[in-house]
Amino acid sequence: MKVLITGANGYIGQRLVPVLTEQGHALYCCVRDRKRFDGGVLNEQSRVIEIDFLQPPPAGAIPKDIQVAFYLIHSMSSPGNFAEKEIVAARHFLQLIETTRCQQIIYLSGIVNEKVLSAHLQSRFKVEQVLRSSHIPATILRAGIIVGSGSASFEIIRDLVEKMPFLIGPKWLNTKCQPIAIRNVIQYLSGIMLKEKTFSKDFDIGGPEVLTYKKMLLQFAEVRKLKRWIFTVPFMSPRLSSYWLYFITSTSYPLTVNLVNSMKVNIICRPNTLAGELGITLFTYKVAVQRAFKRISENMVISSWKDAFVSSNMSQQMIDYLMVPRHGCVSDTRYRCIEDRMEQVLENIWSIGGQRGWYYGNVVWRLKGLLDKIAGGVSLHRGRTNPDKITAGDALDLWRVLVADKPGRRLLLFGEMVLPGEAWLEFKIVRKDDKWHLCQTATFRPLGLWGRFYWYSMMPLHALIFNGMINHLAGRQSKKKLVKVRNSSLMQAEKTSTI
Repeated sequence: MKVLITGANGYIGQRLVPVLTEQGHALYCCVRDRKRFDGGVLNEQSRVIEIDFLQPPPAGAIPKDIQVAFYLIHSMSSPGNFAEKEIVAARHFLQLIETTRCQQIIYLSGIVNEKVLSAHLQSRFKVEQVLRSSHIPATILRAGIIVGSGSASFEIIRDLVEKMPFLIGPKWLNTKCQPIAIRNVIQYLSGIMLKEKTFSKDFDIGGPEVLTYKKMLLQFAEVRKLKRWIFTVPFMSPRLSSYWLYFITSTSYPLTVNLVNSMKVNIICRPNTLAGELGITLFTYKVAVQRAFKRISENMVISSWKDAFVSSNMSQQMIDYLMVPRHGCVSDTRYRCIEDRMEQVLENIWSIGGQRGWYYGNVVWRLKGLLDKIAGGVSLHRGRTNPDKITAGDALDLWRVLVADKPGRRLLLFGEMVLPGEAWLEFKIVRKDDKWHLCQTATFRPLGLWGRFYWYSMMPLHALIFNGMINHLAGRQSKKKLVKVRNSSLMQAEKTSTI
């Protein structure tokens, strides 16, 4: 089947594309910038098409024999009047798709069962009306809160739960909603393709539970094994609520404003039998949260990483961390110019850990390993699997290798030590100011107040260690110091072999 997907590099699109690819469909993925789209998940039949639907679409941009078209474009976080932009984009989409032999349009909208709707939900409903005006049958799926790692709503809830032991929030925390797992959303979207019974109809899709936002926060805390106390007050205005969320969480202010306005409206599904007809088992909210912590996305690339993790006796939950998060994180990023030493620096990166050590502050690393061992962690005793190469899934001292892309000059590690949060360490060689640079980034996602106290209290030591490490990796230390590091590594290797 030939399928057009607009918004293919968006939150929903990135999860739908690999599922449809696995099913053998030929996909035509519409994106505004092909450089931001990972075409590696596509099959040979599929294509990437660069189109900005805010502009009139070029004639003949897509094949005439498209059978199904997904409209997954949303502009809620865009600056300016997002409602007008959504209408313009929908009309341009129809101009393009109506020149084809498409048999069905599928649109993921919002639940609009209340009399008074937010600007966000009103906009979604208006887009529905635009799409329904076409001679091509449109199937509308209406969802509320989508539970999946990386979504705006999920990240806001995570920030609130993990940062705030005591939460005094606005009265909209008592608003009711019917959250749905991202996996179920994808099952609905892929399941209704060319199902004639769904043509020209709309369906509300949600999980099996109706919860308040307060209950969602508390259940999220239960999954994270955190004790939280939440109180609501009646005097927080929408603007004050928006500022409250903006400063506590990492979400942009425009997105926060629209989300707050939507959260004042009950989002409860009208009953239907679509899940049963499609054979979909709906996940509860807690199960959906647990699944979200087990994986970042559901594309085939990450699934292949799962096999590698299992083969190295790694917990499947580590699949979550293949993509370094941006929300709620603190980081330390450093660059060093390596214009004439790129290959040597790459070898230095691929030799890190184990007998070679961490290039700087190895006494501190060993102390960290000892403390981690006392706390029940993995310590430094694991070393590295192979002294000559690194493979995804390998243990590397206190870390686990997530990405080992030597041709792409990138190594990504996830910390398995005992920490009040989650840690990533990334090394990559990048082009900066027309020269090659080593970029070293330590990212930490703190869990609660203790996590933040840990990071900021350790900043002086981190600055010393990370600065020394990148200098040695980049070859900026003196020759005398380099010999000392190598001799120390050899002595450690001899000691290990003797033991």
